[in-house]
Amino acid sequence: MDALHARTGRAAVTPESFLADLPGWEDARLSELHGGLTNRVWKVTAGAKVGVLKIDDEARDAPLISRCDEAYVQNLAAGAGLAANVIHADRGVFLSEYVEGTVWTAKDLENEANLRLLAKTLRQVHSLPLTGRTFDAKVAARRYAAAAAGIDATTIALCAEVVNSMRRPLNLCCCHNDLVAENILSTPELKLIDWEYATDNDPFFDLATVIEHHQLSDAHACLLLDTYLGGDSLRWRSHLAGQRKLYLALLCLWMASQSDVDETALADVSARVATRCS
Repeated sequence: MDALHARTGRAAVTPESFLADLPGWEDARLSELHGGLTNRVWKVTAGAKVGVLKIDDEARDAPLISRCDEAYVQNLAAGAGLAANVIHADRGVFLSEYVEGTVWTAKDLENEANLRLLAKTLRQVHSLPLTGRTFDAKVAARRYAAAAAGIDATTIALCAEVVNSMRRPLNLCCCHNDLVAENILSTPELKLIDWEYATDNDPFFDLATVIEHHQLSDAHACLLLDTYLGGDSLRWRSHLAGQRKLYLALLCLWMASQSDVDETALADVSARVATRCS
């Protein structure tokens, strides 16, 4: 029995055992996909129905939300045409519709038309109903810092200072909170995948993620913000700058907490923190 099921007392879940109990999916064909950091992923095909099945390797802690909460938010997004419909969600198991499309890369974010489309998509995301759960950056920072390795105590303290200095957002809205290129899919309409961090947050955090994670140029950052706001964004740039520092600090701590981190990439992010946040 693995660590998760030893803690929870549940029998180990395999894709075959899960699908055998799900009407209409009993004889589905399985094809394993590249998974996330804490789950395994399969493409499942049952006749004309195609889905994506995720089974968690370990218990989920904040800032991740529960699979049932994730399903609630993702189905809201699906209703607005922004995500795939969720078929079934339970503790540690998540089955959603499979959507054919092209996964973005960082290169796609250098295209101005793509940035404009993403900005408009984010306006739709941020117009979804509130989730009722607020993103807690301080909790995330503490958990990442507790497992951090490969960066010095000064950098950890600087990241924590940035996070702790942030005030609670006054303009909360539904946010994806993990807008890396790999979570953006052209179908050709844009759809977002992996809503496992989705909570209510400052909308500028999503913009900051796009900009900082992919190190967009100043011109592209301004284009994204201008399009998002529908006009000149000059008076909002300082607010965005604060959210960019917040994301950068969290990214640094998160990377340092990963056992398989790219040390060169971590060193680069640590240097950016030292330059931008000190």
